[in-house]
Amino acid sequence: MSLFDLLRFSLENLRRTKLRTLLTTLGVIIGIGALVSMVSFGAGLQRNVTETFAANDLFTTLRVFPVKMKIEEALSGNLAGAMDGMQQKTRALDDSALALIAAMPEVAIVFPENTFPVRVRFLGRETNTTLRCLPAAMGAYKPYDKMGWGAFFTSDSAHEVILSYYTLGQLHLSLDPAEKDSAETRRTHRHIPVDSLIGAEIEVITSVFDLGQALGLSSNGQAPFSERVTRLRIAGIRPKPHAFSSPQTEGGILAPMVTGKKIPRFVFTSMWNMLSRRNQATEGYDVLYVRLKKLSDLGPVRKRLQALNFSVFALADQFDEIRRGFLMIDMALGAVGAIALIVASLGIINTMVMSILERTREIGVMKAVGASGRQIQSIFFFEAGVIGVLGGCLGVALGWLVSRLANWIANIWMARQGGAGAEIDFFYLPIWLIVGALLFSLLVSLLAGWYPAARASRINPVEALRHD
Repeated sequence: MSLFDLLRFSLENLRRTKLRTLLTTLGVIIGIGALVSMVSFGAGLQRNVTETFAANDLFTTLRVFPVKMKIEEALSGNLAGAMDGMQQKTRALDDSALALIAAMPEVAIVFPENTFPVRVRFLGRETNTTLRCLPAAMGAYKPYDKMGWGAFFTSDSAHEVILSYYTLGQLHLSLDPAEKDSAETRRTHRHIPVDSLIGAEIEVITSVFDLGQALGLSSNGQAPFSERVTRLRIAGIRPKPHAFSSPQTEGGILAPMVTGKKIPRFVFTSMWNMLSRRNQATEGYDVLYVRLKKLSDLGPVRKRLQALNFSVFALADQFDEIRRGFLMIDMALGAVGAIALIVASLGIINTMVMSILERTREIGVMKAVGASGRQIQSIFFFEAGVIGVLGGCLGVALGWLVSRLANWIANIWMARQGGAGAEIDFFYLPIWLIVGALLFSLLVSLLAGWYPAARASRINPVEALRHD
C-alpha cells in the first residue's frame, strides 16, 4: 500500500464519520489556538522589551563608578549592602581616567554623567523634572539620532534645551490636536503648534545653597536656599516614547554638556552623592557613561576596566535576568495551552477506538486479503495524523485571530486611559512558534493514535470476520 493510498484511505474513513471527526478536530483547534495565543503574548512582551533596549542602544552601554559599589544591592533598595564596598579606596574618575577610557579602541564615546533636579516654566505652566547634560556628539547615537521635532544641540555650549514628550505632557501641552488620548487629557491639555514651540524660550529653575546664610555669617536674614532662573531656547522635542519605556528613561530635559555645567545648583543632589564623595580617595566625577561600538566589545572592555579598579555596571546584564523571567512566563503560558491540547488528545483516542469497534469486520477483511498488521496500524496513524495537521493549521489561524482581537481591545482600552497614541503590538507570532505548534499538534495526535493503531493491528482476522 503506497503513501498516497494510505492518505486517501484515511481521508475516506474520516469523511464517513463527519460529525465525530469535526468535534475531535475542534478540540485540537481550540488546544492549539490557546497554545499559540498564550505563547505569542509572552513572545510579544519579550520583543517589545528587547526593541526598547535596542532602540536606546542599552546593550552597548556601560556605567563606570569610582568605588566598589554592589550595583545589584543598590537596585534592589539595599543601600547598606550596596555601600559595603564603598570603604575600598579606588581610582577616582578624573580627567585622566576619562581620557584613558576614551582612548580604548572599542569605546565610541565617553562622558561624565551629570543629572540634577530642576523645575521648568513655560507659558505660565510649571513642572518638576530632571535635567541631563549630554555632549553634542551624542546626536549621532541612538536614541538621539532621531528627533520627533526640531534638531539636536548645535554645540556643547549652545544655550539650548531638548524637551521629552513626557515632560511636554507634564506641562499640559499637546502637539497633536487629534491624538488618541483620553477625554480628560483633551480637556486639560493645551494644543500648541510645533512652529511656535521650537525656538521658544523656556525657564529652567534650580535651587542653590548659601553656606554663609546657613552658618549665620550673613545678616540679611534670608534663607540659605534660593532659586536661580536660567533661560534656554527649545531646540527640539524627542519623539513619543515606546509603550514599554518609563518616565525615568524617557522623561526630563536635555541640555548641552558645557551649558548644563554652568547652571547654578545645589551640588549634593542626594545623600548617596554625599556618601560616595566622602569615601572617594580624590575628587572626580560620580559616574562615567560609556558607549561601545558593538555588543561583542562589552566583555573585553568590562574586564579591562575592572582590572583598572573601576566598578562597572552594564544594563545588558539586567536584560539577561529579564530574559530568564520571560522564559518562565512562556513556559507557564505554554503549559496552559498544552493542557488544553492534551485534553483534546483524549478525544482523538476516543474517536480512534470507536472507529476500531465500528470497523472490526472491515479490518478482518483487509487482513484476510493480505494486509499486514503494520499496514493496518499505518492507516490509523494516518487518520490521527490528518486530525493533528488539520487541527494544527486551523488552530494557528484561531490563535492569530484571538491575538489580533485581544490586541485591538487592549489598544482601545489604553487609548481611553490616555496611553500612547501609537498602536502597540502585544502579541508576536514568529515562524518558530507556528512551526512548533504544528509539529506539537502532529506529535500529540500520533501519540494519541498509538494505542488505537496498535489495538487495530492485533485484531484476529477470523474473529473479526465473525464480528457483527
